[in-house]
Amino acid sequence: MGLFMFVPPEYLRIPTVGVYLWVFYACRGLDVGFCSAGRNGRFPAPDAIGLMALQLNLVGDPEADALLAEDPLALLIGMLLDQQVPMETAFLGPKKLADRLSGIDVRRIADMDTDEFIAICAEPPAVHRFPKSMGERIQLMCQFIVENYDGDTAAIWTSGNPDGKEVLKRLKALPGYGDQKARIFLALLGKQIGVEPKGWRQAAGDYGLEGSRRSIADVVDEQSLLEVREFKKAAKAAAKADKK
Repeated sequence: MGLFMFVPPEYLRIPTVGVYLWVFYACRGLDVGFCSAGRNGRFPAPDAIGLMALQLNLVGDPEADALLAEDPLALLIGMLLDQQVPMETAFLGPKKLADRLSGIDVRRIADMDTDEFIAICAEPPAVHRFPKSMGERIQLMCQFIVENYDGDTAAIWTSGNPDGKEVLKRLKALPGYGDQKARIFLALLGKQIGVEPKGWRQAAGDYGLEGSRRSIADVVDEQSLLEVREFKKAAKAAAKADKK
C-alpha cells in the first residue's frame, strides 16, 4: 500500500502511471496515509492529489500551530496541559519544549533525568503554571508511549485499525488523561485532524457533536475560540450554582 493508499486501484494497473506516481511522490518525500516514520509517528500526510497540508489554529501562533499539525506527540502534550490555564496557553506549551529541546522526541523526554526535564518546563516562560506536576505527567506519558507503542504516538489511534471506543480506551489509559480529556482529544482528532475511527462521535459524547462549541476540538479561529470560552464560562457558573 504505502504511497498508493489513496490512488484509485485502476490507475495502478497502468504501468506508466504506477511508475510515474512512485517516482513523483518518492522524489517529493511524501508519505501518503498513516506511517510510523519519524520520532513520534505522524498524522496523515496531504492527500496524494489535493496537496492541502493540515492546518490548525488552536494557539494563534503560526509556528506553534504548525508543530501541533505535524507532530502527534505535540498535540497530545498540548491536550495534557489543557487544565487550569487558557486553552491557547496550554497548546503553546509543546512549542516552548521544542524550542528548548531542539525538537520534541518521545524517547528523549522519556529517558531524561526527571529533575532536568522539570527545570526545562519551569524555565520562563514556563510550559504551564504548575511546571513540576505537569512536567512529571508529560514524562510519564512519554514513558508510557515508549513502553506500550514503541515510541509511535500515532499508533494510539492507528494500530490495529481501532474503532472510536477502543481509541477512547487507549487515550484514557495515558498518564494524565481522564475521561473528559480523552473524549475531547478524540473529538479533536475527528473534527480537525482527519482521524475518524468508526463511532468516534458517539465515543466522544457531546464533544463529538457537529457544530458544537464546547472544547478545543471546536476552535478553528478567533471567533470560535471566544465562543468556546463563553461556553466553558457558562458551564462553570452553572456547576457552581448547582453546589449552592
